[in-house]
Amino acid sequence: MKKTNAVRELDQHKIPYNVREYEVDEKDLSAIHVALVTNTDIDRIFKTLSLLNEKNEMVIACIPGGDNIDLKKLAKLSGSKRVEMLPLKDLTKYTGYIRGGCSPVGIRKKHETFIHESALKFDTILISGGMRGLQIEINPKDLIEYLKIKIGDIVI
Repeated sequence: MKKTNAVRELDQHKIPYNVREYEVDEKDLSAIHVALVTNTDIDRIFKTLSLLNEKNEMVIACIPGGDNIDLKKLAKLSGSKRVEMLPLKDLTKYTGYIRGGCSPVGIRKKHETFIHESALKFDTILISGGMRGLQIEINPKDLIEYLKIKIGDIVI
């Protein structure tokens, strides 16, 4: 297994996790595909979204794989006037990651991070491991505590 920034960071801080590798389909990078190939409930797969607020500050949101982000709810929870998706062309520059491999852990700079409240229903959730084909299975409470993630209803 390749050591990504996310994996190295979790190791460094002694946060327990398991790695789940899967075969990547470059034509389908969706969370639904990840759920199918890892045989995991889509509600336990959390995709990482990178957004910008009106001050051009990055905001990270982790939501269940089958859901869509509610920009108004996220803006309100983050204390922003508005948020919008980070243009895909800027993803690597802002995060150090690529589409389909963006993790909330190991991002270049720490940013305000939010997670949908449903994560707390599970003993473990899956987040990107920092590259395509790599998922990190982690206790959501450990993730929330480590990254100081704010919890709320941020989906449509």
